[in-house]
Amino acid sequence: MMFAVAAAGLIIPMLMALARGLMGPTLYDRVLAGNSFGTKTVLLIAVLGFIGGRPDFLDIALLYALMNFVGTIAILKFFRYRNLGIAGDAENGNGNGGVK
Repeated sequence: MMFAVAAAGLIIPMLMALARGLMGPTLYDRVLAGNSFGTKTVLLIAVLGFIGGRPDFLDIALLYALMNFVGTIAILKFFRYRNLGIAGDAENGNGNGGVK
């Protein structure tokens, strides 16, 4: 019963984060909303694992948390440098990141 209430309690902030992601006025609001939604999804996967008696869902939740972190970093890097390669590519255009 307690885990079911926790799962229901996680869905409301997920909907709020989703609304912020859709309506966010700036890019950073949307990235933050996406990261927050991903974090709450990790918690929901873990709670659903406990509800279903399948603790192996924790492994899935940890993997999803890692993907969420890497995805957030990749999105922020892309919008900063307009490239997912070496950071110096966008500034120098030489492909070696400013290393001589």
